[in-house]
Amino acid sequence: MKRILVTGAAGYIGSVLTRQLLAKNYTVRAFDVLNFGGEALIDVYSHKNLEFIKGDIRKEADIRNAIKDVDAVVHLAAIVGDPACAAQSDVALATNWEGSKLLFDICQDTPSVKRFVFASTCSNYGKMEGHDFLNEESPLRPVSLYAELKVKFEKYILESKKRSDFIATALRFATVYGLSSRMRFDLTVNEFMREVALGRELVIFGEQFWRPYCHVADLAGACVIVLESEESKVANNVFGVGDTNENYQKKMIADEIIKIIPNAKIKYVQRNVDPRDYRVDFSKITNILGFKISWTVPMGLEEIYSIIKNGILSNPDSIKYNNI
Repeated sequence: MKRILVTGAAGYIGSVLTRQLLAKNYTVRAFDVLNFGGEALIDVYSHKNLEFIKGDIRKEADIRNAIKDVDAVVHLAAIVGDPACAAQSDVALATNWEGSKLLFDICQDTPSVKRFVFASTCSNYGKMEGHDFLNEESPLRPVSLYAELKVKFEKYILESKKRSDFIATALRFATVYGLSSRMRFDLTVNEFMREVALGRELVIFGEQFWRPYCHVADLAGACVIVLESEESKVANNVFGVGDTNENYQKKMIADEIIKIIPNAKIKYVQRNVDPRDYRVDFSKITNILGFKISWTVPMGLEEIYSIIKNGILSNPDSIKYNNI
């Protein structure tokens, strides 16, 4: 397996994954509609093992052009996040469900494509009952269009039995953070640190609610591990991606920020209802695939603080760093 198609390759996770695959001597076909531009790929654009194709997964001709001679697909392209999907519900449906289904069906009908890795989300869990940790066997209770479409497509690919030599795997990503060539500040860890590092008051709503977090480099690394794992371990399987020790309440993240910036101005606003509140047990991917994280939330906070403090980004408030 040498040629990998990465959809959404210019995105927050895709641009990191593309570099990881190139570093391991894979040939990468980077596929992206470039809704947020292609600057994230500039430094690797001329790499001898990278081929870029501008295209849209909603268009059959674009897909067929992109999957020629491809061995595996990592499908990241999507309208990402609850706010973005709510603001563009028609586009989200056409992309995250209809376009994704079109891509998957064509891949199944293309003999050269042997593996399909789908970036799903832990948002599928919605809200835990009591204080129990959730895992891959837990009920899915999506509370947003974003999660509903992820659940729908995840179910579709895992139940497909069209080809015995076609391996589909769904990865439920924890909430992402960290430095990427296509930077985002509409993510909890990144946003919290940006606000405090710029000397502003951080207002936190519902500090008691739980969420698992995982660095962008580790989420990308999980995709590589799945591509390289034995078929029997990943075939028609689903894995949460993260670390059980990296479940945080919002206040716990704020406490880590205070360790870095003791004079941080933080205000808590009580909110007793949050449709998403969950802790996740990620032991399955560790036990079966040997996945281990290389970053923790405190390390990620230090990373974001450093790039802002040192002025690496000229305008961290730019709209280009958000998905809306």
